[in-house]
Amino acid sequence: MKTKTTAESPSKLIDGRIKELGDWRGKMLSKLRKLIKQADPEVVEEWKWRGVPVWSHDGLICTGETYKNVVKMTFAKGASLEDPSRLFNSSLEGNTRRAIDVHEGEKIDEEALKALIRAAVTLNASRAKG
Repeated sequence: MKTKTTAESPSKLIDGRIKELGDWRGKMLSKLRKLIKQADPEVVEEWKWRGVPVWSHDGLICTGETYKNVVKMTFAKGASLEDPSRLFNSSLEGNTRRAIDVHEGEKIDEEALKALIRAAVTLNASRAKG
């Protein structure tokens, strides 16, 4: 018998979402998750707002939302991040967040994405200390 904490851990819930999707969106969410963990091995996985995978380190880094035609990575403080590779392609009008919408068949610039994740972690750490 599984304990409640094991069955409901954020990592298990994210595993479940990936499996439940069962299509390109699940594969993409899994790939994004892997890249996030490579960029920041100390990242904390969370499950918020009734089923949104969230990655944090000294504060929220990004979310991994799935919709019918897109997997959306929303960076909580994306407007404050340098984005030399121009990965942000959604939620560009706000003062705080920025997002990356990935559609079926699109390739991700993995190194640029990991650099963006590391920049978000650095920003969070600087604000946590200051």
